[in-house]
Amino acid sequence: MRNPQERFVTTAAAGRQVGYSTQQVRDLERLGVIPVAERGENGYRRYGPSHILALRAYRALAAAIGPVPARRLMPALIHDPIETAAERIDDLHVDLARSRGHLREALRGLDAVLADRAAVFDERDAMTIGELADALGVRTSALRHWEEEGLIAPDRSARSGARRYGARAVSEARIVAALRSGGYPLPPIARVLGQLRTDGMTDDTRALLEERLADLTRRSVALLEAAGYLHELLRDRATRQP
Repeated sequence: MRNPQERFVTTAAAGRQVGYSTQQVRDLERLGVIPVAERGENGYRRYGPSHILALRAYRALAAAIGPVPARRLMPALIHDPIETAAERIDDLHVDLARSRGHLREALRGLDAVLADRAAVFDERDAMTIGELADALGVRTSALRHWEEEGLIAPDRSARSGARRYGARAVSEARIVAALRSGGYPLPPIARVLGQLRTDGMTDDTRALLEERLADLTRRSVALLEAAGYLHELLRDRATRQP
């Protein structure tokens, strides 16, 4: 329920309070990131405390998870049942924790690859596609897709045509699996492998994941900062319910 003593401001004034332009405020309203503004007798939009709070919550959330995911999430935080909205916020923390776990697994996998780079590989230990998929914890279809993308190149049996993964293919597949579990898409992985094939195995790949882990830490801190605004947003919604 709206407080009759609430102070309303213009679009430009609302933008100034949170560091947005007039057009940005209009765009965010159109996208459902903030509640629809009331109209004054003169037809102009009027923004109250709940709009300013939603703008601040969105700005903080965008810093934590990115503008596009934040724009997708904010309408749910404004319109979904409060319990559901609270669960969506909890899920953000869970997703970041899961991503951090995947990155740490990827770092351990890469450390194993770097440690084994000087080891002598017995070609009798070459793996089938099923064996390698089991060893990496991926599906055989993933290995086939990586091959189609030029990321790995298994040998083929002259008699049956079956794939055989030797030392190089196993190492490259382990690198792809490690980077994929760390959240990297295929094009950057292809560039990493191209560099490794040209310059040899280096620690640069590990540095990429450490950089990604540092970014996750920054996002976690930003999400903690955003949590205050998000909590206030839900509390404001609760007080306005009839």
